[in-house]
Amino acid sequence: MANHNPNYSGLLMHAKNKSEEVEKRVDDALKKMIKNQLKINFNSVSEQCGVSKAFLYKNEKLRNRIEVLRQQQIGLSSPKQVKRHMSDASKDVIIVSLRNRITKLETENKELKEQLKINFGKVYESI
Repeated sequence: MANHNPNYSGLLMHAKNKSEEVEKRVDDALKKMIKNQLKINFNSVSEQCGVSKAFLYKNEKLRNRIEVLRQQQIGLSSPKQVKRHMSDASKDVIIVSLRNRITKLETENKELKEQLKINFGKVYESI
């Protein structure tokens, strides 16, 4: 009773649709990673979209795209690198502004303490 001419067309069509769906998911993940300036490599892409690294390596289209994006990111500086390379002048400006803020807050704190003493004195006199 074995079928000597099995029909695999439905199975093959399902596998093709599933593969196309995963490719679309990977494309969406890559767009999101580019937008958020995340590091693009096979590990990060596979984690982001929940596919195996083997699938990414076997699919030539996705493999080439990931490799190109990875190469493009080599020349770009990440936000962490930009922050690390802040100039001394910009650091000095930040330090001065923070010192000004501290002196302003200390002055305000001193005035509030004086006001509190006055109010406690009024409360004590009224008792």
